[in-house]
Formats: sequence, structure tokens, C-alpha cells
Amino acid sequence: MSTAVTPSGSPRRTAGADPAVGVLGIGSYVPSDVVPNEEIAGPAGVTPEWIVRKTGILTRRRAKPDEATSDLAVQAARQAMEDAGVRAADLSLVIAATTTPDCLGPAVACLTAGQLECPLSTAAFDIHAACSGFLTAMSTAENFLRARGGGHALVIGADTYTRFVNPADRRTAALWGDGAGAVVLGTGAGGRRMLISRQRSYGAEPDLGSIPGGGSREPAGPETLARARHTVHLDGRRISEVLAELLPGMVDDFLAEAGVDRADIAHLVPHQGNGRIVESLRPMLGLADATTVHATAPDLANTGSASVPLTLHQAVRQDALRPGDLVLLIAFGAGAAFAFTLLRW
Repeated sequence: MSTAVTPSGSPRRTAGADPAVGVLGIGSYVPSDVVPNEEIAGPAGVTPEWIVRKTGILTRRRAKPDEATSDLAVQAARQAMEDAGVRAADLSLVIAATTTPDCLGPAVACLTAGQLECPLSTAAFDIHAACSGFLTAMSTAENFLRARGGGHALVIGADTYTRFVNPADRRTAALWGDGAGAVVLGTGAGGRRMLISRQRSYGAEPDLGSIPGGGSREPAGPETLARARHTVHLDGRRISEVLAELLPGMVDDFLAEAGVDRADIAHLVPHQGNGRIVESLRPMLGLADATTVHATAPDLANTGSASVPLTLHQAVRQDALRPGDLVLLIAFGAGAAFAFTLLRW
């Protein structure tokens, strides 16, 4: 049986049964090194107060010199697997969403699967959809499990963006932190169900956010290093404009397809572009005052693909989610890439 949602937000079962897929376990990991605004402000030529005023960010976490993205991913994955009560041998699939892999190859998912000692039967690959990568990976894993009729999938969002920051760029230096979040998805009666997932893209302005150096168009070399082309470049003002122009309509369409009214959304777990963006989402999307908007940006900054699972895990640890709650997950990132998922907790 497949799952749909009535206009009141209640699920109904329809014929033609793909098995329902749900979140069986969740975990997260952030490095221990806390970086306050005072450390960022001087090199960027700003004050700590300016950073708070512009971004709403107070601190962020930074990976240790010997920690790469896969190291963060493994820590989050182990937590999620323990929470779900599954072993590496139970995993049919490992997907890692990241824009900052350990290297151009192998995939972070393969490195993680190796550290977890997954069997040869476990598929593993990365998804690169910038900061919407985790939700895109969740949707991909959901379809994989539905097609197989069961199994378990480990989905990870992990990034180490502090390795790709220009400390002198006031537009980006304060925005980024490192971290990882993970979920185990599975089929069956248990788990917090995924009701509907959708992805969208806007490719008309690819320079809104990018790391232009180090790829096939601008291979790494002395010139790209001198021009800091291997670091994050953002047009923050235009990003805010594009979100205001496109996101409300996308959310309208998504909720209409789900058959859910805004008033039925109990929780919004958005990508943490920065604290001010998160604060703007309730009025931008017309959400009810009763909808809880969850945030980790003030303490963790923008953790890229990790931001949605990190924020969801924080909500779980705070015991903020109640059985039956509708939880809307929204992500947006360079590309521009958008992703939406609705959960029945």
C-alpha cells in the first residue's frame, strides 16, 4: 500500500502498495573545536557584533586537522545505526550527501561503508546537490527501498566547509561550520514515515554560490590558489532575493500535492543558510505561529548537507516532536537546488 495525505493532514492508504519508508534512527556529530565570532572577525575586517547582526551566527564548529568529511560521517552514522538497532550487515545502501568530500575519489559513502565494515552486498555512492543534498539522498534511498520491497538504507549529510573558506572574505568567512548528520531508513510498520519528497532546480544563475576552482573547468594550480578560487563564493543578497521569489511558490505546490494545509505543519526543519534566513522563513512561507521553526545556525552556522539532519536530531534530542506531528523539511543550495520532504512523526 502507498501513503497519501488528506487535506486535513491525515494519512490514507491507497492501493498498489509500495511499502512505507520511515526514519528508524537518527544521529549527528560535530567537531569539538568551537570557533567564536571573535576569531573570525579580525581577518574578515568586521566586528563580532557585525557578524551577529548580519548572520545571526554566534559560533561554529571546525574539524580537527586530522578529521576529513568521512570521519564526521562515520561518527554520525554509528549514532544513527545504534538508534535504529541495525548493524552494518543489515544495510542495503549507504548514501553520503556532501560538497566537500575527502578527495575527488573514492566517494565518502564508500569510505564510510568501509569504516563501518559493510558487506560486499551494500551499495554505496555520493550525491552532490550542495546544501539540498541530504534531502535528495533521502528521496533516492526511499525509492531504492520501495523498489526492493524492503531493507535498510543509511543516509548521511556531511561537510567540512571550513576547509574552503577565505578568512578575508567578509561575505562568507563567518557563515560556515563543519558537521554530519545521518538517518537510517527502513520499511515496515515502525519508523517515522516519509510521506512525500520532491526536488526542484533553478539553473539560470549558477554563480549565486560556488567553489569555482579545483574542478575540470578551473583545475587547481598557483593561479586558482592566488585568486582564492578554491574557496566559497556567494552573492548573499541575490540568494535572499531568489529565495523570496521562488521558495513560497515551490512550497505552495509541494503542500498542495501532499494535500496538506500550512496550518497542519507542526514543525519546519530548514536548511540553515544563516540565522537571519531561518528567521525570515515563517513570514516568507506564510506559516502559522504555532509552527515551530527549528534552528542550529546560531551555534553551528551553515553546515551544508549536514544542516537538516543536524537540526532534526537536535529537535529529537529536545523531545520537541510528538507522534503524529507533520514535519516539513526544506533545503536549498548552490545550483540552485531545492528539496522538500514531509514526515509524519
